[in-house]
Amino acid sequence: MTAVPPALARASLPLHTADLRGLSRLVIDGVVGVTDIVEAMHLTIGARAGLMRPGLGGRSAGITGLVYGVVRGVTRTVGRGLDAVLPAGRALPADVSPERQALVSALNGVWGDHLAKTDNPLAIPMSLRVGGLPYETALQAPTGRVVVMVHGLAMNDLQWLHRGHDHGEMLAREVGYTPVYLHYNTGRHISQNGRDLSALLDSLVDSWPVPLQELVIVCHSMGGLVARSACSFGAGGRWMQSLTKLVFLGTPHHGAPLERGGRLVDALLEFSPYAAPLARLGKARSAGITDLRFGNLQDADWQHRDRHAQKHDDRVPTPLPEGVQSFFVAATKGETARGLRSTLVGDGLVPLASALGEHEDPALALNVPKNRQLVVTSADHWDLLSHDKVSEQLRKWLA
Repeated sequence: MTAVPPALARASLPLHTADLRGLSRLVIDGVVGVTDIVEAMHLTIGARAGLMRPGLGGRSAGITGLVYGVVRGVTRTVGRGLDAVLPAGRALPADVSPERQALVSALNGVWGDHLAKTDNPLAIPMSLRVGGLPYETALQAPTGRVVVMVHGLAMNDLQWLHRGHDHGEMLAREVGYTPVYLHYNTGRHISQNGRDLSALLDSLVDSWPVPLQELVIVCHSMGGLVARSACSFGAGGRWMQSLTKLVFLGTPHHGAPLERGGRLVDALLEFSPYAAPLARLGKARSAGITDLRFGNLQDADWQHRDRHAQKHDDRVPTPLPEGVQSFFVAATKGETARGLRSTLVGDGLVPLASALGEHEDPALALNVPKNRQLVVTSADHWDLLSHDKVSEQLRKWLA
């Protein structure tokens, strides 16, 4: 028997019965999905399809079809049995740990739309929190200046604490803001999260315990797209009347190359009938991830077509909200903001032009003045959460 590594033995990942129920459902869905892929490959190979001819669709016939049907049936029966044994419900916020939240957030980032669609207990409901608890019960000495912190893909509100630093806590300590942290399912479409965030901010403004003087939003990565989408849905609404500033940290305003590369891999796999079934694995990635291909913000950017079919940047132009100051922070792993490395790689996930809102189409360019931009060199996407230069600039912009 192989010994358990000491680091793994010391690791703590407290899961609840609701988590186990959700994980069991996800595993069952995965087994059924893989069975479908194997059957599709079996059909293609059995039919001796030409290398570049389309594969056969549908199910297998005869004994082969019976075997695949039995596998799917047994798997679903096991899933129903586990559902009956494991109690329903969700974990209470007070019972969660950072380790558990990191795992659940990652699952939501990759498969969050599926979790929400199947009512899986692991699907994260959108909420505003402080210290992992509902903000209504966790606020202490709230002020009239509120900053809402919006995290990025596959992350959660507790992960604003990075290398011992939290931009929200810094703004509370040094500038006098009261930080409130958004917690949401990053695998859903950005426009769906934007609509829900707009409604949530209306509730925040209505229920804030002291007179509200100012509302600011600080976003990291995908969080900036969700905030911009919320602004488009909330135009003229109550919370938008209080919004004064938006700060974007490493936001892919015009998309991320990695997702465009993912679509290319899908297309290459589908080119051969033998590999085409494997493309289903790649297409299992969430709607939130596919929205990052070009930075979709509106329902119209993805509705009425397969979300994997968007080949060109045909988004509805969504300008920054009028009357609100916007500030962009970008990072590059290069030593300067110029050069091929900064242009193509940027912070490792988001190119500089995308993070700064630059676009060759004037209708899509965001045109933020240079004095509201900051480029941090020799830094990656995650360094923006704790970099000294970012903290210093936040103090200047928001003081």
